[in-house]
Amino acid sequence: MKEIKEKHSLLMRWTHWVNFPVLAIMIWSGLFIYWANDAYGISIFGFSLIKFFPQWFYQYFHIPHRLAEGMAFHFFFMWFFAINGLLYIIYTLYSGAWRELVPKRNSFREAWQVLLYDLHIGKTTPPQNKYNAAQRIAYTAIILMGAGSLITGLAIYKPVQFFWLCWLCGGYHLARIFHFALTIGYVLFFMVHIIQVILAGWNNFRSVISGFEVVESEASISKKETEKLPENGTGEQKED
Repeated sequence: MKEIKEKHSLLMRWTHWVNFPVLAIMIWSGLFIYWANDAYGISIFGFSLIKFFPQWFYQYFHIPHRLAEGMAFHFFFMWFFAINGLLYIIYTLYSGAWRELVPKRNSFREAWQVLLYDLHIGKTTPPQNKYNAAQRIAYTAIILMGAGSLITGLAIYKPVQFFWLCWLCGGYHLARIFHFALTIGYVLFFMVHIIQVILAGWNNFRSVISGFEVVESEASISKKETEKLPENGTGEQKED
């Protein structure tokens, strides 16, 4: 017998689905800004070995340098990104949901077990409550990354007005590197997150939309476990 179990609150789901398109627009507009001065790559003795976006990339996609457009979108949607993130943090602290998100002392060890299990190397099922150890680490990291993006972004946007933020980031150029590195982190997180959603199945995806999931009732689980017990010669359940 199956039963409906509440899993995610309305505000958690709201902030999750708002954050996804907003962050996508932030990355898209941020690329317009970066393309105006694509300074990053790997060079040795003045010779450029690797650039994040080589010349053939620009030529193939016919990418114009749309700096003004990128800045307009980036700074407009920055407010939605900041307000949505702040709302989520306030709710998490107020509701006590942070206890299910913050990594525990043994989370890093259990996260390794989660990785081995997902790769079908480990046979032991890792502990799973609302979030497993790997999810705790990842979701906490993404919150810290969001705060880092806001801090470094403000340091880049207004380096004179927010000179103290710029100083905390190690200067304008280092703040820009941090901001760019965090963007790469978001892209990697998206890729892993989508793969994990596919592996978790429809029931898990539905819970992030509707807020509930369909699970086996405890009575059904107990009955199945009882049926799996070995029997003795008389057909009765063996006793330990």
